[in-house]
Amino acid sequence: MSLAQPDFGVLRKAQRGDERAFSLILRAYEVPVYNYVLRLVGGDRSLAEDLTQEVFLRVFQGLPNFSLRSKFTTWLFQVTKNRVLDELRASERRPRSVMAIEDVRPLEVLDAPFERMEAIDALWRAVENLNVDLKMALLLRDVVGLSYTEIADSLEITLATVKWRIYKAREEVQLALAQEGITFGSEREPATADASV
Repeated sequence: MSLAQPDFGVLRKAQRGDERAFSLILRAYEVPVYNYVLRLVGGDRSLAEDLTQEVFLRVFQGLPNFSLRSKFTTWLFQVTKNRVLDELRASERRPRSVMAIEDVRPLEVLDAPFERMEAIDALWRAVENLNVDLKMALLLRDVVGLSYTEIADSLEITLATVKWRIYKAREEVQLALAQEGITFGSEREPATADASV
């Protein structure tokens, strides 16, 4: 389930400053970018909204210089990565207010059994505790749906590094969940569990 590329004609119009064409691009990619940023900034919805707006402002400003030699989604998530990393570095230098993890609102899951909601919360806590390099690779694959090659291009790392980071991230998440007594996919046959990779 990879993200589709924008229509070539729409992209060319947006590059020439057509705001209507850009709004089509914005609508197509705003939710995946926001969800990715939201997880990278620890669930801070306000910050994720601000950063998403800043990403699309940078995309709009940079579109005239965007080279059609690379995929649009690759470039979009490079811009996103750079903006989020800038914010994370800046936030490390700012004084922090202490907030308990219980105070962070989880993503809402409607009509889910209580045990499943607890498991989902534990999963997102485990993802939150990953270092930023592992988290970016994992989220681009499992939340955004980029291919391994697109992730390598977006993060500007080798394909082998992408594969290792995703493997390591999944392993760390699985270990964190196991420590809480939570397992996912234990009902599946072993052959189909690896098919989604």
